[in-house]
Amino acid sequence: MTEKITIAIDAMGGENAPIKNIQGIGLFIKNNKKSDDFFFQIYGDENILTDIIKKESIPQKKIKIFHTSSVVSDEETPLSAVKNSKNSSMWNAVNAQINNSADISLSAGNTGVLLVISRMILKTMTNVSKPALAGLWPNIKGMNIVLDLGANIECDENNLVDFSEMGSALYKSLYPLDNPKVSLLNIGSEEIKGTEVLKKANIMLKKISSNGDFEYNGYIEGNKITDGLSNVIVTDGFTGNIALKTAEGTAKFITDSLKESLNENIFTKLSLLFSYFSLKKFKKKLDP
Repeated sequence: MTEKITIAIDAMGGENAPIKNIQGIGLFIKNNKKSDDFFFQIYGDENILTDIIKKESIPQKKIKIFHTSSVVSDEETPLSAVKNSKNSSMWNAVNAQINNSADISLSAGNTGVLLVISRMILKTMTNVSKPALAGLWPNIKGMNIVLDLGANIECDENNLVDFSEMGSALYKSLYPLDNPKVSLLNIGSEEIKGTEVLKKANIMLKKISSNGDFEYNGYIEGNKITDGLSNVIVTDGFTGNIALKTAEGTAKFITDSLKESLNENIFTKLSLLFSYFSLKKFKKKLDP
């Protein structure tokens, strides 16, 4: 018998919580053929959660509610939140990996606070000094892992090497049939371009790529991220966050402009009917 994977959920974190969070659990159970292999620990206000869980018809055998009395708001700074968050749904969801044998902790709440709490409770892996925020970023062949997306404003060459290793491990776990191909985000692909930190990281990655954890492809410019030649893009949190927000804004601009153009007159609206499913697929791919 397969041992169940236990997922701890911060039910009160994020926009439209806890309704959307509970609905997400419901969708997972409904759409996942192996949902019986999972068990959910749900952290939040028990009275509110019980009513929503009943409405969503989520089987009681798949969940356990852990009552928490407070919520980390989006406006709180990591420092103030950590001082007051030990009774919060976020803190307890993360701490579930220590106290309640959870395998995974999920939260859609305050990212900065989540990062600090996770680092305090779970620590980092041996020889890794900084955690990183990683995200999926589409390319023409599939998906990239991009990190860091905002956790660390300043990084040295050792941090960038750590991010390369961690990003490659994450990529292999998500896409086991593909080989991780790492690139450093830079202002040019030439060896002479970039900061001293990038140049040092470049030399180090060339050496350790021979270990076989990943293939190192050198530098990559921002306009090449979607080309698919590399699938693990590494940068510091300052640059990565700006790149991410720029891409999200550009994607929204494109979809909004296309929608406006297709609603200009009766002829463009008719063309929309014939291309509806293709456009829907296009919009989904550009959804941040």
